[in-house]
Amino acid sequence: MPKQTFFNLPEDKKDNLLYAVEKEFSRVPFYEASISNIVKTAAIPRGSFYQYFEDKEDAYFYLLNKQVEMKQNQFLKCLKMHDGNLFEAVIHIFELSIEGNPNDQGLLFLKNAFLNMTHEIEEKLNRIFNIEGSNAKIEEIDTLIDKEYLNISNNVELHHLMQLISMVIFRNLIEKYAQNLTYEQAIENFKIQINLLKNGLGKDTNVKE
Repeated sequence: MPKQTFFNLPEDKKDNLLYAVEKEFSRVPFYEASISNIVKTAAIPRGSFYQYFEDKEDAYFYLLNKQVEMKQNQFLKCLKMHDGNLFEAVIHIFELSIEGNPNDQGLLFLKNAFLNMTHEIEEKLNRIFNIEGSNAKIEEIDTLIDKEYLNISNNVELHHLMQLISMVIFRNLIEKYAQNLTYEQAIENFKIQINLLKNGLGKDTNVKE
């Protein structure tokens, strides 16, 4: 979490600093990122960086948390747009996650995050689809999901379903970036896997034709 001095900055200076942070973490993975490049882009003394953040990890995860909050808001909008149909909503948010300018800093930042996933990064990203907890956003997601579309009995099963969906989304994003798939290829692969989840993989062999 940034220091209070960061939050005390005027909005334009905060935006300038965050732009510099995002630019560096969009250029290279976290472990290769340079504070020197950040302060150069932001046009501030190196010492000033440490007045606002503890270290580069502090700056990175603050930015990642902001991306997670943005994606949570997108997910909420998708659920509302598709009347609570979870499967349609996750297809829509996957489309939103890979469309747009490939040189956009936000997309490049998330690309680096997925291609260099650690347990801590995955834990933060999982919050996008987490329906456990008590904050208002999580409760709203849980309320918006229309359970009539789902073959589940309780919220425990819903939690596990959301974990499976998260795994499918993350795997497909990594595959899209690692293999440089086209937008169309990535969407087709994702829809196949989501439809397998939606329709189930088991076959009742006791049914007589």
